[in-house]
Amino acid sequence: MRPEPAFTPEEARALALDVLRDCPFPTMASVDGDQPRLRPVSPVKTEGFTVYVASLRSSGKTGEIDRNPKVELCYMSPGHDQVRITGMAENVTDMAVRRQIWDSNPLLRAYLKTVDNPEFILYRVTPQRVRFMREWALQYHEVFL
Repeated sequence: MRPEPAFTPEEARALALDVLRDCPFPTMASVDGDQPRLRPVSPVKTEGFTVYVASLRSSGKTGEIDRNPKVELCYMSPGHDQVRITGMAENVTDMAVRRQIWDSNPLLRAYLKTVDNPEFILYRVTPQRVRFMREWALQYHEVFL
């Protein structure tokens, strides 16, 4: 193991945000009873470490989050740096937010046809903890929110 470089809080935050930009398909973990479930997701909007993820009402992910909104997103860069965002998933019902994301996402429009399609669920994952790790370091750095 190589020695861990010292990062300032600002450097850790900037490095973590770089990983989010470099990884279009993070994985998201939720809980199904006592069984963790993991799947790739395609965030439809990211603001800092707040991540918006679309889902379908009929999706297993939606049922799991309805029962337990605690989730974790894991991003990995091409160089294998990692960011883990532990947070709460909240169903976004604010039509202005839904419309802004809808208008900027052709795939949602092609698949769901209308912003008020009852199958369209939008989650905002609000971070409670963010950790960054260099691929070779084997130690996470806390990232300030």
